[in-house]
Amino acid sequence: MDNNLKKRETMLRLCATGLEIFHEKGYYNTSLDDILKELSLSKGAFYHHFKSKEDYFISIVQNLVVQKVYALLVEPLNTHEDPIPVIMDSLERALEPGKQNEMVYGFMLNDFISEFNKRNAEISSYLRDIIKVWEVNLVSVLKKGKVDGYIARHVDCEGAAAYIIASYLGIRTLFAEQNNRQLKYQYMQQLKTYFGALRMQHETVY
Repeated sequence: MDNNLKKRETMLRLCATGLEIFHEKGYYNTSLDDILKELSLSKGAFYHHFKSKEDYFISIVQNLVVQKVYALLVEPLNTHEDPIPVIMDSLERALEPGKQNEMVYGFMLNDFISEFNKRNAEISSYLRDIIKVWEVNLVSVLKKGKVDGYIARHVDCEGAAAYIIASYLGIRTLFAEQNNRQLKYQYMQQLKTYFGALRMQHETVY
């Protein structure tokens, strides 16, 4: 039991360091030598844990990125009967600027999706599966919101979920080039207007 715990802790430490390296430099700009230097590992020790650089990144996705994105964007969805304020709050927290937030909340997901698009089908599939889980859960809570009277009956829940995800990923891309706080404020204001249109007419706009 102690050995298993120690092995798990070692794996999480290696993955956490790797996530920072890959997020800062990019996967394709990071060499194996860069990784070994940051991890303070020999090649032999590295290959004891991972088959390749690609396998290392997939381990990072499975051990950290999935949990980080899930904790911020999926778990909160079932904490309130009304889905609209919960979705708004999760997006607002995900867009809070600062490096610490990037590492804690999976702010790096869109960067990785863009980097691997059309370059590595296997890793792209892992990353898009994370988005799919978010999408499925968004659709579920929006449909429940319709049943419970928070969301108007005419709303296409699949379409709304696709818009929410696309808008988040798009605004995340723009964050790299503009004033984050002003852009975030403008984005959240527009989201409020959009969610207002999803409301049942007797509901007050969030």
